[in-house]
Amino acid sequence: MPLGRRRNRIDRSLRERGVPPEPQQRVRDVEATTGPWDEADAPEDGLARIDLGALRLPALPGMDLRVELNQQQKVIAATLRSGESLLQVSAFAAPRAAGIWDDVRTELARSASGQGASLREIEGPFGIELTGTMMAAAAAQPGQPAPQPLRRHARFFGVDGPRWFLRGLLSGPVEDEARAAESQLENAFRGIVVVRGTEPMPVREPLSLTLPAQAAAQLQQQQQAAGQQPGAGPA
Repeated sequence: MPLGRRRNRIDRSLRERGVPPEPQQRVRDVEATTGPWDEADAPEDGLARIDLGALRLPALPGMDLRVELNQQQKVIAATLRSGESLLQVSAFAAPRAAGIWDDVRTELARSASGQGASLREIEGPFGIELTGTMMAAAAAQPGQPAPQPLRRHARFFGVDGPRWFLRGLLSGPVEDEARAAESQLENAFRGIVVVRGTEPMPVREPLSLTLPAQAAAQLQQQQQAAGQQPGAGPA
């Protein structure tokens, strides 16, 4: 997986700030990257990014960002939309000594197969990815029977970073015309910056996502005005 050799730099930075080092263990080698990025190697590209705590997502023209909130107003997922294509992203804690994408990919393929999906491994822009088709719920119309699930083109990305793992699910219409939107979302995924933090975390624990203060206040006002319960909303 194409990632930069950045661990030694991070460890030196932590020592300079007086943060105790983690127990010594083998550190895996990683290669140069063109993104996604670790906070220590974030490019100075002038690209505006939305700060969601552990993730900084590119704010690209023509894209919408939606976040899903639980009952405690905690962000549990972030999705970028371009046309009819979606990119859902999430980040998790990972070990120093080994990546977890190989194991996660196997589990995703097994789970998807049990739900009627058809996925295969191919070499993609971020290394090995899962690609194929899967079923997704169609939007229900008021007063109408529940529609049949839609078959969607789907791609799972996985990137093993320095003590973090970034997963992306890109989905869209099966028609070839949707590939242009997918390319835009690929660029968005490439521009993501992951902020892992220094605290010890169990492997695969989700990294904390938060709403920017202005967006959180706006969402709260909208929900109060509409009498809504906490749920999904734009950022």
